[in-house]
Amino acid sequence: MSKVLSLLLVAAGLASCTAARDERLRTANANRTPQPHTTIVDCPVYDGMTKTSAVLAQSPTGTTVQVTDTVNAYFVKVRLDQGGKTTTGYMDRRCFGERGSK
Repeated sequence: MSKVLSLLLVAAGLASCTAARDERLRTANANRTPQPHTTIVDCPVYDGMTKTSAVLAQSPTGTTVQVTDTVNAYFVKVRLDQGGKTTTGYMDRRCFGERGSK
C-alpha cells in the first residue's frame, strides 16, 4: 500500500513541475513582441513548416517582416504586410542570414 501511495506522490510532483514549466513558457511567449527582420534573399511564406507546404506569399530581397515566434531550428513564424494585405505564415530562418551574438 505504501508503494502505491509513494508512486502517486511522485506522479503528482512530476505533474506539478510540468504545469509550472508550461505556465512559465506561456508567460514568456506572451511578453514577446514581434521583431522586424529584413530578408537577404527572395523567400516564400509557407502555410506550414515544410518546404512542400503551400506558398502563401513571396517576399523579395530586402523585405522587412515581423517575426512573431521562433518556432524551431529551421522555421520562424512571420507576419508579412505586402500590397495592403497581411499574410501570416512560416519562413525558413536562412532567409535572414546570420544574427550577431549579443
